[in-house]
Amino acid sequence: MGRGKIEIKRIENTTNRQVTFCKRRNGLLKKAYELSVLCDAEVALIVFSTRGRLYEYANNSVRGTIERYKKAFADSSNSGLSVAEANVQFYQQEASKLKRQIREIQNSNRHILGEALSSLSLKDLKSLEGRLERGISKVRAKKNETLCAEMEFMQKREMELQNHNNYLRAQIAEHERIPQQQQQQQTNMMQRGTYETVGGGQYEENRSYGGVGLMDSDTHYAHQDHLTALQLV
Repeated sequence: MGRGKIEIKRIENTTNRQVTFCKRRNGLLKKAYELSVLCDAEVALIVFSTRGRLYEYANNSVRGTIERYKKAFADSSNSGLSVAEANVQFYQQEASKLKRQIREIQNSNRHILGEALSSLSLKDLKSLEGRLERGISKVRAKKNETLCAEMEFMQKREMELQNHNNYLRAQIAEHERIPQQQQQQQTNMMQRGTYETVGGGQYEENRSYGGVGLMDSDTHYAHQDHLTALQLV
């Protein structure tokens, strides 16, 4: 049995599409090289990937071959097209290609959203299912990672706020304790001043009482001496 015919259409799976592009690009570059060597032909090959990366091959130079192409196109009497018309045709083809790619991307986005699935085969549906599962798995992993980071940040923030709150409480308590200490010191000083005043008064009173007693005793002794003298006479 011969090999089945492969349907030529856009490969939906991104990984498979990239692998196919690399294989066929290398094969195309090899064929261009072989053509230039075996047939002594001037060959220039330009390929842009879907990401816009340029791949090229030329046995002389790509720019030189393009200039030769433009000159040959302009000098050809059979074509009936000028360089400007050729450029217009080229850009029209490029615009059509870009429009087709835009439609394919739009259809792919609708498929991801679960829309317009009736045109997909069983193989395409399985491929789409696998892409969605891988995408959901990546989204879920990123969500969990972000959630853990947010929780860690909130816990750290809570600890910082708690430490700041404790610091403020300590500052308030310190400010409340200082006036109380000052008031206590003033009370102690006033009490000591009162004790000193009362003690000094008692000492002066005792001295006054003691002086009067001594003076009375001296007067009494002097009176007795006077009486004795009178009796002797």
